[in-house]
Amino acid sequence: MYDYIKKQDEEIFNAIEGEEKREASGIELIPSENYVSRAVREANGSCFTNKYSEGYPGKRYYGGQEFTDVVETIAIERAKQLFNCQFANVQSLSGAPANVAMYFALMEPGDTVLGMDLGHGGHLTHGHPTTSINKVFNFVRYKMKDPDTGEIDYDELRRVALEHKPKIILAGFSAYSRELDYAKFVEIAKEVGAYTVADMAHIAGLIAGKAARNPFDDGFDVITTTTHKTLRGPRGGMILTRASEEIATKINKAVFPGLQGGPHMNVVAAKAVCFGEALTPAFQDYAQQILKNAKAMEAVFHREGVRMLGGGTSNHLILADVFGSLGVTGKEAETVLDEVGVTLNKNMIADEPRTAMDPSGIRFGTPAMTTRKMKEVEATRLAEIMIETLRNKDDVSKKQTLREEVRTMCEKFPIPDSFV
Repeated sequence: MYDYIKKQDEEIFNAIEGEEKREASGIELIPSENYVSRAVREANGSCFTNKYSEGYPGKRYYGGQEFTDVVETIAIERAKQLFNCQFANVQSLSGAPANVAMYFALMEPGDTVLGMDLGHGGHLTHGHPTTSINKVFNFVRYKMKDPDTGEIDYDELRRVALEHKPKIILAGFSAYSRELDYAKFVEIAKEVGAYTVADMAHIAGLIAGKAARNPFDDGFDVITTTTHKTLRGPRGGMILTRASEEIATKINKAVFPGLQGGPHMNVVAAKAVCFGEALTPAFQDYAQQILKNAKAMEAVFHREGVRMLGGGTSNHLILADVFGSLGVTGKEAETVLDEVGVTLNKNMIADEPRTAMDPSGIRFGTPAMTTRKMKEVEATRLAEIMIETLRNKDDVSKKQTLREEVRTMCEKFPIPDSFV
């Protein structure tokens, strides 16, 4: 597959080969990562990478668009079918640019967004002070009422909304393990005249696979998302509009020419392929298995007395306080688990007493391991391996034994080439 790279650029070939071996021989538990099919990879590396396609289907600025229009139109129609909406923009280069374009489509500089606090599960693009977008718009935040149950403080959310009159109320998260009550968001937004936007980057695949509730069913105006993670597509973004042509038109203009130039048509083609995969019954089975595997891992952490933010999980991810429960920092946990072939990420917990680069928590999830066709038995054992590793982090012999067990599990469940 990499013959030309091998002949032309040995250094890059070696890095690619190394990454393929790393992925094949280890368990990927970062909840925002997944494996794509060979079909998605082929589309992503296709000749569409050569083509500049500023504009939208039927309204391009360059010639030679016969086939770009075909793949983008297919991607749009499949996205609309997957998420039960009337409009889709599939050109956003990733999730963060999708959120930025959405902000500029729906607001004027200085307007207010009410979103989830980063420390309670939100995302940087929801207005963290370190981001550039925070200099343009005013961001106010809501939190969980109780980090041990994961319940959102909807009364406080309503109070903040009434006080600040946001233009957008944003539901969505990066490290939150429970379901949101979308109907309450819509009710509060109507009271203050705000748009409702759901950043569903993490659970888009669960929604598409009918394993999680669709915010559009409760009347949300817009959904932003990535196309990788649980959706199992190429790295990219997308903005969906439930019913308003006026909003959809504003979003299209905000994406192009407002924020970016020509779309990456090779990625758009890969998005179309992944949406086609997500429309199959097999994908619905996959989405359900993600949840089953997460619950199996949750059961082990409960049994072993490891605190989980939100008390557990209702989706694909778990956020665990390993410092409070096991005396291991999130940074240490990430490093030592890497040594046994289990990849996850350090993560802050609610009201974090430590720093972002050396926090108390770890975040892990089941999308990628489920793609390898692992089920509850394997999920249970992986959770046990994680805790055994952390409890024996200085025992070289124990870690070597666990590494071999992980390697054997990977050989038994190789990364598949096709999902359909």
